[in-house]
Amino acid sequence: MTDAGRAEAASQPGIIDLDTRGLRCPLPVIRLEALLRRVPGGTTVRVQADDPIAALDIPHFAREGGYSCVRIPSPDPAETQSECVFEVTKTL
Repeated sequence: MTDAGRAEAASQPGIIDLDTRGLRCPLPVIRLEALLRRVPGGTTVRVQADDPIAALDIPHFAREGGYSCVRIPSPDPAETQSECVFEVTKTL
């Protein structure tokens, strides 16, 4: 994706990628919330963010909204400090 905050279908069915790299708080959560409102229950959104606050805000938003949220560990330890990836699933 070339534009921050754009969503596109992932290679796996039922997963939508949301790239919020380059966006600062609170925009990653706002974009995630807007996307989750439009998708059916059971859909998973894989959100990438490089704002350090997003590592706290995304799980908090998911918990408060009743969504499942799992942080996906980076295979590269150097990336762990600069980027986070979460899979947030909308409940049925």
